[in-house]
Amino acid sequence: MSDSDASYDDYYATDDSVDAMSGSDVDEDLVLDEETFGDVGGEEAFKQVEYRSLDACDVRARQDDAVARVTAVLQISSPDATALLRKHKWNVHLVNDAWFADEAGGREKVGLVEEIDLTKKASSVPATNGATQSSNGNDAPGMPTTCLVCFESFEGTPKTTCGCGHHFCRVCWGGYLETAINDGPSCLDLRCPDTTCARRVPEALVPEFLSKTTDPTVLEKYNTFRWRSFVDDNPKAVWCVAPGCERAIVSERGADAGGTAARAVDVQCACGFSFCWRCKEDAHRPVPCATVNKWLIKNSAESENLSWILANTKPCPKCKRPIEKTSGCMHMTCSQCKHDFCWMCLENWSDHGERTGGYYACNRYDRAKNEPGFSEADKKRQAAKSSLERYTHYYERWAAHGSSQKKALSDFELWEEKKLKKLGDLQNTPVTQLSFIPHALTQIAECRRVLKWTYGFGYYHFDSEADLVKKEFFEFTQADAEVTLERLTAAVEVELETFLSEERTVEEFQEFRGKLAGLTSVTAKYFTTLVVEMEAGFPGVRPVEGEGGGDG
Repeated sequence: MSDSDASYDDYYATDDSVDAMSGSDVDEDLVLDEETFGDVGGEEAFKQVEYRSLDACDVRARQDDAVARVTAVLQISSPDATALLRKHKWNVHLVNDAWFADEAGGREKVGLVEEIDLTKKASSVPATNGATQSSNGNDAPGMPTTCLVCFESFEGTPKTTCGCGHHFCRVCWGGYLETAINDGPSCLDLRCPDTTCARRVPEALVPEFLSKTTDPTVLEKYNTFRWRSFVDDNPKAVWCVAPGCERAIVSERGADAGGTAARAVDVQCACGFSFCWRCKEDAHRPVPCATVNKWLIKNSAESENLSWILANTKPCPKCKRPIEKTSGCMHMTCSQCKHDFCWMCLENWSDHGERTGGYYACNRYDRAKNEPGFSEADKKRQAAKSSLERYTHYYERWAAHGSSQKKALSDFELWEEKKLKKLGDLQNTPVTQLSFIPHALTQIAECRRVLKWTYGFGYYHFDSEADLVKKEFFEFTQADAEVTLERLTAAVEVELETFLSEERTVEEFQEFRGKLAGLTSVTAKYFTTLVVEMEAGFPGVRPVEGEGGGDG
């Protein structure tokens, strides 16, 4: 790193802050803690979102608990309680209220119509073809009846009907159930094969007719639909969208989590993957879901056309040698001519230091000047070129920070698996006392994520001159955030690595520990403020009186 960026004196942490950071326990069930966000942004600040990450066993346990609560109050069977809970989106209170308000109507909605008492004397039950079929006291084996699908005679029993008196043979039952299960989770609300009957198919009949099927995966699929319905039909639960993850996120606030619908609700699964509760895209707070959706659609439509612009390498501004970016820091040094420059704008790195007053001007985009003398065709070509350049500007920085985010997460895994133990051995320090390093890497990844989405936000929210003042303030804070994050990134990727490859004293390590913990704390606070201000729309930023038509 250059000398201009080597000063961390203002960011040193006190001994108390270091101990607090390295020894604190974070509640994995909370996505945002009140201590960090409580006073930022006043009453309009992002509300605390509480949630839990559940595995399959936890989901089943919660499902069983809900069923048990309903059966205890309504005095009905577990399968009937399950059907009612699915109908009312697994809300126990809604089930109880609806039942006591209109029990008959509630039964009819889920197919729990009154069963025919098959223990009585033989009676005649209407069939779909206008004829009758017999039903004896217990449908003992040997009592002939006719299947209402294939019209073959077979021995009818209470297990060959839904309780409505419509009998079907084993083959027809098996085909009917297998077809329904292969069609998807709608099989959980399956009704009697007789189209004139609304009686629900009891859950006990499914294994009865599928246990001997030629494909054992069908019954397994049905059982999977059963327990997954607790999340699929529940507005207070969502599945983790990470590939291969089968955990669920459950929040008591459900769809109302996070306040207004315009705000993103980021949650993190126990598998480590973060995503938005509302739109199921990668975590993107503070950018609204609508903006993210527009940005991703635009990227999918135009990214291929820009592949020649957004190559994997950039030429050194001095010697033109192609350079590939392999670390998260934007400070690049050419291995050929040793020229230091910024990866973003390719200008001298010395122009970006705090002492030179650079403040990362490369994060800003100025529209092409409308030069006089242009013909209409020239103006159209210039406008098209300007539009493409503007999009390229924002997309390139969005992609660069996304790549750096992945690099930070990869570094986190590497430190957790190998480097922490090695550093602990070299410094004679227990690994448990090195938690400030994973904290720093986690903070870097989170800040890269926020910075990534600030460019999607900037592309759509500051396209008019009306928000010029807010745009300038936003770009200033965005640039300042990048400066702060680059200090933390450089400390981890450059200075920390020296403790693995060089002989460093214990005193030097303790000094660096305070420096890194302090940088992590300062960076976290800065980005917290940035996120809350963006969500609030920068309420404190207004045009100066007499400028931009504002009132002051």
